[in-house]
Amino acid sequence: MLKRLAFATAFSLLAFTAHAQEPRKGGTIRFTAPYGASFVSNDSHVSNQIQDEIYGYALHGMLFRWDSAAGKPMPEVAERVTASADGLTYTVKLREAFFHNGRKLTADDVIWSFNRIMDGSKNYPGALYVARIKGATDVQKGQAKEISGLKKVDDSTIEMTMTDKVDPGFLFYSATTAILPAKEAQAPGFFDKPVGLGPFKFVEHVPGSRMVFDRWEKYYKPGKPYADKLVIVPMGEAAARDIAFRNKEIDVSILGSTQYVAYKADANLSKGILEVAEVFTRNMGMNPEFKPFSDKRVRQAINYAIDSELIIKRLVRDKAYRAVSWLPSSVPAFDKDAKPYAFDPEKAKKLLAEAGYPDGFEFEWTATPNESWGIPIVEATIPMLAKVGIKVKVKPVETSALGGVVAKGDFQAYIWSNTSGPDALTRLKCFHSATPRSSCNYTTFKNAEYDKLIDAASAESDPAKQLGMLRKANAMLQEEAPVWFFNYNKAVMAYQPWLHGLQPNATELALQRYEDLWVDATSPAK
Repeated sequence: MLKRLAFATAFSLLAFTAHAQEPRKGGTIRFTAPYGASFVSNDSHVSNQIQDEIYGYALHGMLFRWDSAAGKPMPEVAERVTASADGLTYTVKLREAFFHNGRKLTADDVIWSFNRIMDGSKNYPGALYVARIKGATDVQKGQAKEISGLKKVDDSTIEMTMTDKVDPGFLFYSATTAILPAKEAQAPGFFDKPVGLGPFKFVEHVPGSRMVFDRWEKYYKPGKPYADKLVIVPMGEAAARDIAFRNKEIDVSILGSTQYVAYKADANLSKGILEVAEVFTRNMGMNPEFKPFSDKRVRQAINYAIDSELIIKRLVRDKAYRAVSWLPSSVPAFDKDAKPYAFDPEKAKKLLAEAGYPDGFEFEWTATPNESWGIPIVEATIPMLAKVGIKVKVKPVETSALGGVVAKGDFQAYIWSNTSGPDALTRLKCFHSATPRSSCNYTTFKNAEYDKLIDAASAESDPAKQLGMLRKANAMLQEEAPVWFFNYNKAVMAYQPWLHGLQPNATELALQRYEDLWVDATSPAK
């Protein structure tokens, strides 16, 4: 599978470069944020939603960026990174960059931003990553005011000491770890009109309608961005995106399963489709505070009771890969010999009886309208679960509200699509008991043996031995079944013929490097 995914990405890149043209400056890019009808906040540190990450890539600069062509993180706001002999301390030289108010970036901005993220009273999702810096969790617990492992060498250099041997590039490329201007971000009203280091500067946010950005003239990449204006429209309904795309009102659209089939069959629309296997696992998380889900046998029964293959084929239209455990097949720690849960209702009934639920039980399932991992999927599972005695009551929520609901633990079960790569250790730490729900341990999974295995993997310097530990941990998750393992996403984006420079981003196709995008003269937008 890994070779196939690598080939698919290489093929996509080849297709995109085969007809290379000289980038045109000017024009407007009309992007969509397809995972809800609105954005959660103008503060990128607040939200755990990809929806907000989409605008974050325009507004902000991070220490690193994900390079889709190379399939790995590369320095971004960090100009140069050197590691110590023991692989624990990194010296980061910052590039000359300017915030949108014209002030030059300094090391103080990085240090303040990371300390802010570790404020334990705020539950910022980026704390999952910053916590890998020595002393960061002391700040989170209120035992220290500043991260001890993050030091200023001079105005343009910081020293970062990690808790374990990890490439910081895998931690600090998302907008949840964006570098904010330290002094300005503390002023009242800053987030009404935020400034960042990104390729585009904020103009306006009309809630439920659009975010508008203008080209930042002092962006640190000479000659970029190409476009003069960027408009990002939140558009969670697939049908609405389909109409807008066909009417040439938007330049891109993430396709759901229904549109995927229709666009592939259309002679014109099929010419503008980009596909990539993403590092996302669709799942049903189960809250152990709801008594039935505190029993592993019940959680396993859920996995045996649902015919995931049938749902993927009939509803998702094969726009996904069957999930085995948490890590997707494109991650090296994935065990290619592992098998997913079989569809076995009789085994599910037996497990339920052993757990004390011979007649089943009823639970509330929180879900959004998303056609690929929302209410339509839940509705497909209802008759399957009913056959083993489990009744489902659907609790609808808006897509933009789901992250907040889950972070508060206000659910018995939820269905969601969560990042499960590219760094296996980082993603498997989401199930470590020390990881709070607000970061990513949404099911508050606790297993002492699992914790020991993850701790050992964190300390292991031999890559082969570490890989073996991570595979064992992933297998343990499959056995413990804190979630229903549904599928790994195959993302599909439709794009208009005048838009160029899109990247097959396996970490999330909707996240694009806007500075590399450009529109030719045939674009109807002015």
